Amino acid sequence: MSERIDHGPDPLAAATEQDHPARIDCVLIAGGVWHDIDFARLELLKLLAEDPRVRTRVFEDFESLDAIRDADILISYTCNVKPSDAAQETLRDWIEAGGRWYALHGTNSILKLMDDGLFHAPREAPLFMEVLGSQFLTHPPIAPYTVTVADPDHELVSGVEPFETTDELYHLETHGDLHVLLETECTEEGTGFAEAADAPGVHPVMYIKERGRGAVLYNTLGHCRGHYDLQPMAEWWPTVDRCAWELPVYYLLLRRGLNWIKARPAAG
Repeated sequence: MSERIDHGPDPLAAATEQDHPARIDCVLIAGGVWHDIDFARLELLKLLAEDPRVRTRVFEDFESLDAIRDADILISYTCNVKPSDAAQETLRDWIEAGGRWYALHGTNSILKLMDDGLFHAPREAPLFMEVLGSQFLTHPPIAPYTVTVADPDHELVSGVEPFETTDELYHLETHGDLHVLLETECTEEGTGFAEAADAPGVHPVMYIKERGRGAVLYNTLGHCRGHYDLQPMAEWWPTVDRCAWELPVYYLLLRRGLNWIKARPAAG
């Protein structure tokens, strides 16, 4: 009769008995046009990887509905990616049930180049824009502008001083009550957009839009473009644009935003 060898406690059993942090399932949606999506995707994945609890699935659009339903958190960097009606309804239901979504830069952009030579912002996804809290309409030429803090007591922007960035200054059509955290004043009209004349004024740069038990955190900063990202309109873009991505304060806002969405309310 063979002698039983004691290999000690089962490490998997021991791990389940210890107090250990729960896994966080994240969906990252990075896709679209006119931007260096590869750069943004990689930078966001690196930030998400700073927390070993986070397991991330990556998609180019909003159509992986089961993945969104199962996600704990959602982050998006897109441009001209319009969700289907089913995806819009899934996003709405997920937010209302307590989901938190960090939406970046062009997520709220749906644009069409029309016969007048201008980009129009058709109101083709009203539920999507209502959930996000805004729709992009136009921006002036990329140039330096100053971002100021609208609510210095909020944890997401506490201690942040006014800062200058060279980025796309978004003129937004807003939807519902927004808790504005950062804002800026636009003094120039947009260029190449049908609603360019409406751009001057004070516009939100970062805000929270609550819905049900959940919320969207929107940050309009973070334009990026490489040499090949305007194809087929232009074969070669002469510069590599990183805009707010070059600023330490932008990474501070990204990290704080990720921590904020991870602190979503407990289910129940």
